[in-house]
Amino acid sequence: MNTSNKHEFLRKYFLSSVAATFAESVTFPLDITKTRLQIQGERASMVSTNGSSVAYRGMVKTAVGIVNEEGVVKLWNGVTPAILRHIVYTGSRMTVYEFLRNRVLKRNEDGLFPIWKSVISGMTAGAIGQFFSSPADLVKVQMQMEGKRVLIEKRKPRVHGTAHAFRNIVKHYGIKGLWKGWLPNVQRAALVNMGDLTTYDTVKHNLLKHTKLHDNWITHTMSSACSGLVAATISTPADVIKTRIMNNPSGYKGAIDCFQRAVKQEGFFSLYKGWLPTWTRMAPWSLTFWLSYEQIRKLSGAQGF
Repeated sequence: MNTSNKHEFLRKYFLSSVAATFAESVTFPLDITKTRLQIQGERASMVSTNGSSVAYRGMVKTAVGIVNEEGVVKLWNGVTPAILRHIVYTGSRMTVYEFLRNRVLKRNEDGLFPIWKSVISGMTAGAIGQFFSSPADLVKVQMQMEGKRVLIEKRKPRVHGTAHAFRNIVKHYGIKGLWKGWLPNVQRAALVNMGDLTTYDTVKHNLLKHTKLHDNWITHTMSSACSGLVAATISTPADVIKTRIMNNPSGYKGAIDCFQRAVKQEGFFSLYKGWLPTWTRMAPWSLTFWLSYEQIRKLSGAQGF
């Protein structure tokens, strides 16, 4: 890779990281709500230390409950490792996808990128980005569950901040422990990006080619709406499994064990627990990210995605 290519790679990495940081900060309360919902099924059969069973709550009640029981600030508990994760994850996935699209698999002569190539590129980019960002994701999940553990379940605090969480995991599980749950995490990311990047790229360029729409916010909005819906639908089962493994690292033998126990104890649709907040969050996240990313690229002099 020559100097100009390196500069272009770093520029795109930086631009996508900035857009992702903004989108993550704005929509993070929906992420913590989703995480709590995914854990509720796992907790439902347990009895907390104060003798009361853990109740199911919907998306709105869960969010309101966090505010009432823990405080409104707790809706952003875990946002620091979440941002760290996206600096690595989104920066990697976007640059890898464009590298594969522009230099390896390449577009057709008509300028379109075939769906099968886009699927391969999206899944590869998502898997690579998520593998390297998995430690930050692990810390994020554990921090998101702290308020519930301490205030509701009356358990001792597990972590006291991002740095302490990293040290605590390494202390008890070693360096490898930072990648606990990495397999379902990577699988989920591959599915998310198959839905997100593939759908956005395909919808956007087909709209530009087959309609009178231009490369502007209208096209970006329509494309991001489609990508958020598809990504949420195909990725939720893997997201549920990775969340449960990360929240309870020693409680499962692996992704298959977690999957089997969830289906056996709670039914198949337990794998879609948290779908609504996942989609509710992914839709505005996708919209915020793609609109800001396309605009940042434009302002920096880069071509549209």
